[in-house]
This record gives sequence, C-alpha cells and structure tokens, in this order.
Amino acid sequence: MAHVETLLRPRAAEPLADHEVAARAAAGDAAAFALIMRRHNRLLFRTARAILHSDAEAEDALQEAYLRAWRAIDGFRGEAKLSTWLVRIVINESLARLRRDRGAQVIPLDASAIEPISDHAREEPMDDDADRQPEGMAMRAELRQLLEASIDRLPEAFRTVFILRAVEEMSVEDVAAALDLPEVTVRTRLFRARGLLRERLSQHVDLALSDVFAFDGLRCDRIVAAVLARAGFGAPPSTP
Repeated sequence: MAHVETLLRPRAAEPLADHEVAARAAAGDAAAFALIMRRHNRLLFRTARAILHSDAEAEDALQEAYLRAWRAIDGFRGEAKLSTWLVRIVINESLARLRRDRGAQVIPLDASAIEPISDHAREEPMDDDADRQPEGMAMRAELRQLLEASIDRLPEAFRTVFILRAVEEMSVEDVAAALDLPEVTVRTRLFRARGLLRERLSQHVDLALSDVFAFDGLRCDRIVAAVLARAGFGAPPSTP
C-alpha cells in the first residue's frame, strides 16, 4: 500500500490532483483517503463548526462525514470539485445533527436591510514587528477570540457563507455549489455578515476607547514625583 508521502511526489515533483487521489481512494487505498482528509480537514472542520457552534460536535460531525465520504467515494465522478463534494457531505451531517439534537431554525434573509459596502481607502501599512513580540501575540490571540465569538453570533445563514467565502476563501461559484444557493445569494449573505461583524466589533472598540493609553494612578504618581525631584523639591507633598 502506498505511503501518504509517496502520493505527494508521483512521477513528477507536483502532487496528485484531487480527482487522482479520489480515484486511488475509491480503489481502496487508505493512504490516499488519509491524504484527502489532510488536504481538506481545516475547510471541513470550519464548515461543521460554523453550523454546530461546538468544537467537539464539529469534530464528531467531521468524522462521521468522512466515513460517509469513504463509503461513497467510488461514486465521485469529478463533476464538481472534491472540496465541494466533501463540503456538501459535512453540511448535511451537521444539519442532521442540529435537527436531531435541538431542531434547525431557518433564518429569514431580509434583503432590504442590506447596505452596500464600499471599498476601504488604502491605509499606510502599520509596523508589524510588534505582532511578533509576546505582547503582540497575546493581543492577536485576544482579537482572534473576539472574532470567533462575533462570528459565532452571526445567523446561521450568514455564518456558513462567511466561513466558506471569507475565511476559507472559496470562490463564490464554489460556495454557491456547496450550499445549493444562487451566487447572488452568496454575495448578499457575505455582505450582510460583514456588516454585522463590523457592527459587533465597533461596539467592542467603543467600549475599549476609554481604556486606550491608560493613565492610571501609579503612572500619575511616578511622573509627579520625578518632576518634583528634578525641580529640587525632594519628595512630593501628600495629596490634600
């Protein structure tokens, strides 16, 4: 049985295409199917996570979806992309779990509430050196958690489109095929999702503005003491 690494370098240096790996998996090659999973794990986990709101449930749904895919891989004919075919399977599995566990809700799409989104003006690049420092890494982790929480609060109809299109950067055509939606609906839901996220994140920004460049009591005392000492007054007098 071929090893996974050998599949990455067949006759030439280029890796096998998805349809070639799928053909080997359909022939019973477990290593080929393992390669399929490694290629698509992140996309499919994020898809399940967008629907189920739980890391643990998403993992369970993903495993079950892979088992379904393994049993049906010989039926894959390549009319659609392998990623699209797999996304459909994991979506169906995730929605089935919702219906079984707590009932799926259909979120109506109010197209009249959608505002056009203009392109942002180009800004001068910020120095990203700080992002690689421990403080910067901690801030990025906090921002990621804030973004994940905000994405989780999106209506399901918007959330799944946002994950596939904005996070995983699938094309509008592929997202539409995976979700069985018109392309215009994909674009509409993506715009609305971005608008809701901006609104949510701006609320956090507004709350945090009062704490920007905090000037706490210790800093105030330190500056007063330093200035008085340099001015020759010695220890600062006690605050009246």
